Amino acid sequence: MEIPGKLVVRTYAPARRIIILAVIVLLGLASLYLMFELGRQQAGFDGIQAAQERARLEDKIAELQNNAHELRVQLDAAETAQVSQVRERSELARTIGELQAGLGRAQQDLEFYRGIANPQAGAKPQTVRVQQFEVLTVNAATREYALRFALNRPTRPEESSAGVLGVTVDGERAGASASIDLATLTAGKTREVPYSFRYFTSIEQPVSLPADFKPERVTIEIRPARKSVAPYRQTFVWNPDVT
Repeated sequence: MEIPGKLVVRTYAPARRIIILAVIVLLGLASLYLMFELGRQQAGFDGIQAAQERARLEDKIAELQNNAHELRVQLDAAETAQVSQVRERSELARTIGELQAGLGRAQQDLEFYRGIANPQAGAKPQTVRVQQFEVLTVNAATREYALRFALNRPTRPEESSAGVLGVTVDGERAGASASIDLATLTAGKTREVPYSFRYFTSIEQPVSLPADFKPERVTIEIRPARKSVAPYRQTFVWNPDVT
């Protein structure tokens, strides 16, 4: 009868092995972290002070972000107010120009009918008037225009009338009111426009506007050659028509 060999009983616990391996890994990582912190301390690095400094910088960043937001809100409000003021000034200037133009036409019609009602007034020196005025667009890209206006007199005396015309364009430049004379509008080529006629004449004067100038009104000053006749001004709204 054969005797069987020795029976060896071994326990198999895979969970215990995994736990032991995890503990070894954690201990290794902790050792590495402790060595890292020890190296930083030896190099003069203070972790607590660094955390406090980081918190202080984060608070400073949040404060600067709040300040930047408030400044943006104030800037938007200021830009909105500026646009409103510029728009109000433009509308007011346009209204004034329209009223002045209407007043000039009314005065012109009044003097015309006075001349008809009182023929003896024809013996007195008569003031030249701008009967019609328009702005023609020659080249919008280069801001080139032509001022076309017709001159006449309330009555028709036998002798001719002569003199010169001054032209001024009022508007806005760099956010402020500005006026440009004819010499600037023609690059120094023309300072005054001469005229000489008996009953009626038409004049067309080319002009060129600066790029940063926004026109609103045109004022034409009539300066008769006769000293007994005073200069006269008429204002018109800048309203160009495309040719």
